[in-house]
Parts: sequence; C-alpha cells; structure tokens
Amino acid sequence: MDNQYFVDSEYLSEAALEKKHRLENDPSFRKNHMEYLPGMEQINSDICEKVMSQVSSYDYSKYTERDVISALEHEVCTLEDFKALLSPAAEPFLEQMAQKAREETGKHFGNTVYLFTPLYIANYCENYCVYCGFNCYNHIRRMKLNMEQIEHEMKVIADSGIEEILILTGESRGKSGVEYIGEACKLARKYFRMVGLEIYPVNTDEYRYLHECGADYVTVFQETYDTDKYETLHLFGQKRVWPYRFDSQERALMGGMRGAGFSALLGLSDFRKDALASALHVYYLQRKYPHAEMSLSCPRLRPIINNDKINPLDVHETQLCQVICAYRIFMPFVGITVSSRESESFRNDIVKIAATKVSAGVSTGIGDHESKYSGKESDTAEGDEQFEINDGRSFEKMYSDIAAEGLQPVLNDYLYV
Repeated sequence: MDNQYFVDSEYLSEAALEKKHRLENDPSFRKNHMEYLPGMEQINSDICEKVMSQVSSYDYSKYTERDVISALEHEVCTLEDFKALLSPAAEPFLEQMAQKAREETGKHFGNTVYLFTPLYIANYCENYCVYCGFNCYNHIRRMKLNMEQIEHEMKVIADSGIEEILILTGESRGKSGVEYIGEACKLARKYFRMVGLEIYPVNTDEYRYLHECGADYVTVFQETYDTDKYETLHLFGQKRVWPYRFDSQERALMGGMRGAGFSALLGLSDFRKDALASALHVYYLQRKYPHAEMSLSCPRLRPIINNDKINPLDVHETQLCQVICAYRIFMPFVGITVSSRESESFRNDIVKIAATKVSAGVSTGIGDHESKYSGKESDTAEGDEQFEINDGRSFEKMYSDIAAEGLQPVLNDYLYV
C-alpha cells in the first residue's frame, strides 16, 4: 500500500488520534479490498467479469485515424467503435463527434434538458478516502440534519420550483442509518415528483425498503474501476470493498428501483479506461434489466477542504467533451448528467450537444439552502461542503439560461397513476 496516503499523527488532534487508533482496529483497515465484509450481500452477478475483461484488454494506443473515421460513419456504434472514439486518435475529430452526438441526442431527447438539485442531509463518514472532503480524518464541521431541518430545506428548494431532488449523505451507517434515509425519502415525496439517492451502498432488501419509502433511483460513483488504484485511495471503511460497490446498481434494481446512475471520478486513474468501464457497466446491465432507466455522470476531481496534496491525472475540458460525446454516440438512449463541478460555459455548451441533465441551485454543504437561496440567515447550523462547486447558478438563472439557448428546461416527465 502507498504510504504517502497515511496521515502523519503529529498533525492530528487528540480526538482525531483516538479516532485513528479506533479505526485502525476496524476489520476493514488494510483488509484485502476485493474481499467482502460481514453483512455485505453477494449476488454473484456476471456483469463485473464482462466489464473488467473488456477494460483489461483495452489498448487505446492501437486505434488509428481510420478506425475513428469508420466509427463516425457507422449508423450503429459498435463496442470497437466506442473504444476508438475514446482513444487519443479521436481527439482531432472532436467537432465531428460533437455533431454526431448532437444528432443522436435530438433523436432520443429532442431539445430537452432536465433540472434537479442535490440535498446533503449529513456529512459524517466512516471511510478514509484520500480525495474526498468528507473523509473521516478531515477536520471539518460535521452535521446531520434532523427531520424538521430536512423538511425545512426541502420546502425551501421546492418553493424555488424544482421538482426533482437527489438526497445525499456521507458514508456512515452509524450516523445516517437506512431508516433515517428512508424517513427523509418519505418527506421528499411530499415535495418532489422525483427522488434520487446518492448514499453508501446497501443490500437488496435495504434498497427495497428505500424504494418503498419513496426513492425512484440510485446513483453510485465507482470512483475508479482500476482496482489497484482503488486500493491506494480507499484505505479503510466499508467503501474499501471494491466488488460490493460495483454491484450496487444491480442490487438497487433487484430491490425495485426504477433507475440507476453510474460514474467514475475522472482523474483518479486512467480516464479513458474508467470511461470505458462506466459505459460498459451501463451497457451490460441495460441488457440484463431492459426496463431500467440508466444514466451516466461525468464528474472530474475538484478541490476539497484541508487537502492540497491530491494530484489528479488531468482531464481537460476537451477530453471531457470527447468522453461525453463518445457516451452519447455509443448509447443514444442513456441520460447524461453534467454536474456543477464544471464551469458555466462548459455546461451551457455541452447541453446543446450531448448532456441531458444538469443540477441547479447547488450546495454540497449541510443545512445552507435557505441562506444560499434567499440570502437570509438560517437558524440551522451549517456543515462543511464535500467539494468546491464551479457553477453556482440558481435554479431560476439556470432555467432562463437553458431557455435562452433554445432548449426546453424540464422539471419532471414522470406521472404516478
């Protein structure tokens, strides 16, 4: 294991040292990251082998200009075509890729762009992930909203006009148990037409319970599909177990969730292989669960509080655009979300090409929507943010900007009968 990621004890407070000693006794500390911990459900799916066998054999340096041209000429994008479009050889063809992606987006989504906002209800975490602002060693203001505070935040958001919410927590079963998240889902159903979850992975029966409480879909970031790199970035905690995380979306679908979202955090490892793996994760699961609504997110690393030592493998905007266009050409039917990690100008452009969903009125902190939406002082104490956002536009501004581009902002397209 790479020792550069360990925290030097001289920089820790007495309380943090106590936590460090306690967590180092946790059974997940330095445990084989491919082995399940007690209580983790194993579904013995065939999806992982299919995805990883393709990724392990992917040599993007072998693709040529001719391969890229052929891929763009084909009416239906094959897996080999997709690999070519992700390769360095495709970079000079970005304009042609964007044009083809725009055409495919128009066929399947028209000129619509969906809007939602995230709501972080807790930032306690039991994992040590070196790139995340919520990691348990990071000295930040921790907070967990109670149900009254959650409902107040939801009302502030709903009053702005938003109809879809994504509920997020830090990855702590101890502080943010499944029942707590379920109660938050029940509240969300009072105010919103669509309720998503981005929480720690759980078992099938727990996903079923959360669906019954009102959750429609689940998003899970695999972070990186590079298992060796994953081990060096996730030093302990439940999140350290790579295969349990990989199977999260399938367990969610088995538990009755209507949809699932997928993503790697681009910049943690080789972004081309992570992009390939993310897309194939969707591709194979879509064929196994054809009724499910699938979506891809395309986040890049962002700065976090108290950490200037993360050195991401740079993924520039042109490369991110290449990935998103390749996603759209390969899987025309899949929703593609571009978050507030990206700049206003990039998001304005990419929704005209391939992205179909953007967040608005975003906060990655805890309990601060009232102060951010209205400028009023909130009675709720605020918890620190998970990462710094790049596009802080309000819902109203995002809505008007999308409409000004000749696109149709959509708040909800699902009716319950």
